[in-house]
Amino acid sequence: MNMMKTRKAIPILRSLLVAVGLCMGTLQASAQEVPTFTRQDTLRGSITPERAWWDLTYYHLNITVNPADSSIRGVNTIQYKVIGPQQRMQIDLQPPMRLEKVVQNGVALPVQQDGNAYFVQLPEQQTGTTNSVEVYYGGKPQVSVNPPWSGGLTWRHDSNGKPFAASSCQGDGASLWWPCKDHMYDEPDSMQISVTVPKGLMDVSNGRLRSVERHPDGSNTFNWFVRNPINNYGVNVNIADYVHFGEQYQGEKGPLDCDYYVLRENLEKAKKQFRDVPRMLKAFEHWFGPYPFYEDSYKLVEVPYLGMEHQSSVTYGNRYRNGYLGRDLSGSGWGNKFDFIIIHESGHEWFANNITYQDIADMWIHESFTAYSEALFVDYHYGKKAGADYVIGTRANIQNDRPIIGYYSVNNSGSGDMYYKGANMLHTLRQLVPDDEKWRSILRGLNKDFYHQTVTTAQIETYLSEHIGRNLTPVFDQYLRDVRIPRLEYRNEGGKLQYRWANTIATFDLPVKVRMDGKEKWLEPTTAWQQLPGASRKTTLETDRNFLVSTAPLKAR
Repeated sequence: MNMMKTRKAIPILRSLLVAVGLCMGTLQASAQEVPTFTRQDTLRGSITPERAWWDLTYYHLNITVNPADSSIRGVNTIQYKVIGPQQRMQIDLQPPMRLEKVVQNGVALPVQQDGNAYFVQLPEQQTGTTNSVEVYYGGKPQVSVNPPWSGGLTWRHDSNGKPFAASSCQGDGASLWWPCKDHMYDEPDSMQISVTVPKGLMDVSNGRLRSVERHPDGSNTFNWFVRNPINNYGVNVNIADYVHFGEQYQGEKGPLDCDYYVLRENLEKAKKQFRDVPRMLKAFEHWFGPYPFYEDSYKLVEVPYLGMEHQSSVTYGNRYRNGYLGRDLSGSGWGNKFDFIIIHESGHEWFANNITYQDIADMWIHESFTAYSEALFVDYHYGKKAGADYVIGTRANIQNDRPIIGYYSVNNSGSGDMYYKGANMLHTLRQLVPDDEKWRSILRGLNKDFYHQTVTTAQIETYLSEHIGRNLTPVFDQYLRDVRIPRLEYRNEGGKLQYRWANTIATFDLPVKVRMDGKEKWLEPTTAWQQLPGASRKTTLETDRNFLVSTAPLKAR
């Protein structure tokens, strides 16, 4: 199959799949009830005609943030290339934020609101030209009640009583706090973020700090510039009385600037805890290839919530403890050897910010690979067995509640099993690769061949099938689109061992390593009974622990 090489490819006919509960041509688990979706879900989650005709090229977000009344006010300049005949543009902004006006070439344009979507009537747009609009807005954005799982702004104070605020908006959307083309399929090629904050405070956003403008009233504008494509939810503002320290990491592409911004009260803790950053970079550049944003640097920024993967501005709130707020999510002991938030959220620089899903239904591409990156970090620093112990230990967190892939074109993500069920699916696939160097080349190849691109599940599935050398469609259908864990059943019939896959889709097909009578052996089960001569009544099968499957002996008929 010819891989899609453009960053902004538009998926076709996804909305047709939603109505019948289909995901990339296969049925979701039949027991799952199809949710009810609204027009607003479709406006947010689909590539509408009012989005499809223009290619986003550049943003300049220029805002003033006032922590005293939790408000934001400013303008977003949206630059775009006309790729088809249309004069109606969709811009997204969610209440209680208010779009005030849209201006092109000094002229205010007619605007119609439909919920969270604003439709702007433009003068004639010539195909092939590059134009821009200025979108003025303001208000008090939604406050996140449970950041980062619920989107919005978080407003706190440090121990000295100074404001401490940050944005987080994955899932709910960047349009919670700034007007944009709020769909993941299209990213600006670059972006400037200008944030004005009161005296004594600093804003840290994505990319590199180009300048600081000082104003007569004591406020300051921090101008950040992002040279690489960036997804909407990756854009962030972090405001506090920050102190800075940093270092240079000698990476695969040369010196990488690593900058750290923390509250004054936590400086000494951070200098110790952030030693995990070069350890992370060493492990992930080994497994995934060069850090994808050398031009924009790497930053780790303290925030008043747990943390998130904002591109080149990774946020941190793990309380300067190893594990996940001090807890080993794997139960293996290895999870307490590193700071979970530093490792996990930084892993997203490769899988989320470099390789980005086009539709949130495919969010597993971000979370499964990044959850697996935790195990690869352990593998790199503590050995292959330790890495396996870690990822296998995380199976205790799997719920098997609904499919990992969600519904397309309606801004719907799948089960939280995309984290650790997805990670264990990838660990299972690793067993099918003849050696670790080959597996490493596949992971690095993903980040090279899909560098700075938005992708679909179909592309990732096809890539893994081609490079592993096996049609993995039944495997992906089982683990991503069904809720059941495969079960290897076996029985003894007249000295012949019979075995098959059960608790699976009809086409499930996965080779598995087993231990039979103390010896390792590979089997190629299907859902039909197969026979293996030479067994005795006492013969048992034990599947290799690295496969996300179960084993069940049955009585002979």
